[in-house]
Amino acid sequence: MARRKLTASKSPKGRAAQRAAAIPRAVDRAADDGASDNGGAGSRAPSTDLSNIRDRIDDVDARIHALLNERARFAQLVGISKTASGKAVDFYRPEREADVLRKALKRNQGPLRDEEIARLFREIMSACLAQQEPLKVAFLGPEGTFTQAAVIKHFGSSVRALPLAAIDEVFQEVEGGIADFGVVPIENSSEGTVNHTLDMFLSSSLKICGEVELRIHHCLMGRMAGLGAVKRVCAHPQALAQCRGWLDDQLPDVERVAVASNAEGARRARDESGTAAIASRAAAEIYGLNLLADEIEDRPDNTTRFLVVGRKLFSSSGTDRTTLLVSASDTDDAGALFRLLEPLSQHRVNMTRIESRPSQKRKWDYVFFIDIEGHVSDPGVAKALAALEERASLFKILGSYPRAVL
Repeated sequence: MARRKLTASKSPKGRAAQRAAAIPRAVDRAADDGASDNGGAGSRAPSTDLSNIRDRIDDVDARIHALLNERARFAQLVGISKTASGKAVDFYRPEREADVLRKALKRNQGPLRDEEIARLFREIMSACLAQQEPLKVAFLGPEGTFTQAAVIKHFGSSVRALPLAAIDEVFQEVEGGIADFGVVPIENSSEGTVNHTLDMFLSSSLKICGEVELRIHHCLMGRMAGLGAVKRVCAHPQALAQCRGWLDDQLPDVERVAVASNAEGARRARDESGTAAIASRAAAEIYGLNLLADEIEDRPDNTTRFLVVGRKLFSSSGTDRTTLLVSASDTDDAGALFRLLEPLSQHRVNMTRIESRPSQKRKWDYVFFIDIEGHVSDPGVAKALAALEERASLFKILGSYPRAVL
């Protein structure tokens, strides 16, 4: 019996538990020694125990460092740094990264929050992938936009981010191979769909490779010291709409100017007297502006969903979403949409979103963008899509990709 206890204490989990238990005991001893000392400040016990804790932290840091380098060497074995012609895009596997993040969150027991754990593992994967060359990711810029924040959340900091002026430019850079991937906004929980992004898929050959959900906090910023000096507010139309209630209440008589991006609004606020902007806190730092008000969005759960676009489809991650572009020959016929979507119900495939857009072929003719749960390789999804394709005049799989982890 004693032997089994000894073996357990020498296992990695046993040693980790002993070390974790030792830290609060050491702190308690330091507090007790300090309290029992008559002079208080003259006691050496607290500093001795704290020094021991710091030594243990240094030991943990060294082991973490060694494990990080070991992980990077395994990444090299995959091929990133072993072949002269190998590129990061050839080894990027979004379904694998999503699986790594989900496993990290499942085993997380604190004290670090899930968001912190996901960010740390994302940065580790980003750095390992970029050993030879970083991924090139185009995004709707300029710098300081929420789309740039979505790039970092999804790909980590070890990428080469390419800010572009318009959504169609992002598609063009990826289609031409100048960028490996692109990130564009697709919908906001308060204001709905970004139609320009949807319309790009009508003619683009790109595939959706992933999605990012980003909690959006809007700030009002400018060179002025207070709200009284604000004559106009510049922001992207979506940002103006997401803050409509706050603006009506706090700045009812101030002009609202729609611009191409929130970062463009911040640039104007920097250069123009009396102009304030709605943008992220990062934009205020980049453009040297004063924060006049924070978290001015009308809804506390204000979230924007972004799409990652690339040139190919990827394998299943186990928790996926598929996006379709479909249409019927006569979309104005009674029951046309029902007949088109009936196979999804028959095969128990859940549709989570549907949007209609003009087909751009003739007036009053529409196409439908549909999100469903599952991957195209899932048996039930494959049967449903095969039946749907037989009924559709237009059928296109835009992407089958991991659902946002956080």
